[in-house]
Amino acid sequence: MSGRTRRGIAVTILQYAVGLAALAWLLTQIDIANVLNLLGNLDAATILAVLAVSVAGLLARFYTWYVVSRPFGAVRYREAASADLIVKFVNQLLPSRLSGRVAAPFVIRSQTGIGYADATAVAGVHTGIYAVYYGLVALVGVGFVFGRLPWGLLALVGMSTALYVAAGGFVLLAGMNLEFLDRLIEGFAGLVARVPRVGGRIAERLHNITEYTTESTDSFRRLTTDPRVWLQYGVGWLGALVLAPGLRVLLLLWGFGSGFEPAVLLPLVLVAAYSVTLLPLTPGGVGVTEATATAVFVALGVPGDVIVTVVLIDRFLGTYLPAVAGWYPSLKVDVSSLAPDQEA
Repeated sequence: MSGRTRRGIAVTILQYAVGLAALAWLLTQIDIANVLNLLGNLDAATILAVLAVSVAGLLARFYTWYVVSRPFGAVRYREAASADLIVKFVNQLLPSRLSGRVAAPFVIRSQTGIGYADATAVAGVHTGIYAVYYGLVALVGVGFVFGRLPWGLLALVGMSTALYVAAGGFVLLAGMNLEFLDRLIEGFAGLVARVPRVGGRIAERLHNITEYTTESTDSFRRLTTDPRVWLQYGVGWLGALVLAPGLRVLLLLWGFGSGFEPAVLLPLVLVAAYSVTLLPLTPGGVGVTEATATAVFVALGVPGDVIVTVVLIDRFLGTYLPAVAGWYPSLKVDVSSLAPDQEA
């Protein structure tokens, strides 16, 4: 086992340990008997409303993938939904949110049948627009809590929000200018070609990559310069990341006899509080995200027992349950279709 492999395993173990420690800390902040009493007092109407909002949010999330993939073929909504669930599954399985994004082009290609270059553009545009919208909305939430949170917590949330804006802008700009990689790839291919026996085949594969960068750039620009894509994606994103989680949390707070003022700003604060999922601290942000969101809302006056329960339910319904659901469609992925040099 190489040193790099050992370090990778050690980092992974540490990330899982941090996640478990964060969840353990959350449990020490609540009275279990009181939490059980709160759950027992939830009425059927609230439970049904929470489930309905959760389904609507999931459908809106599927729509964001449908919007960016349908310009490249007869993509069905169901195929976009499967791609989203699989990407969610990978995001939670591995200790980095980027893992699912790296796998996304292959997943999209397998689920929709569109070409690899187009699938790469679809994944990149989805990531870029998602991050830009998330960062901008989270900034509004940060503005509301500014001066009301401890400075350390405010700095953490603010840094995560800024990273979203920066990451989104970088992905979109890089995606529209992939040609700058061509010269580097061509130069590297020339060096590799000198390697005896295998050099020629490897160089040929590298030359093929430049074809995909050109095609992906064209597809990327096609999506990012279309106002309809931004508008339609924004509608889906708003439903999936702002309205559904915000309504779910409000319904649960009201069901537990608590609340948040002003209620209209709760979804924006929630987006900001969840922004730490971008930081590669734990797999899928598990533990750290819940702990940070709890700290934010406790600082804003929400009772600890109530908000811990609400956040855990919200994350379970909005993130972890869909990720588990993604396991099933992932079993149906045609592995033979994942090679980028094969036509869809």
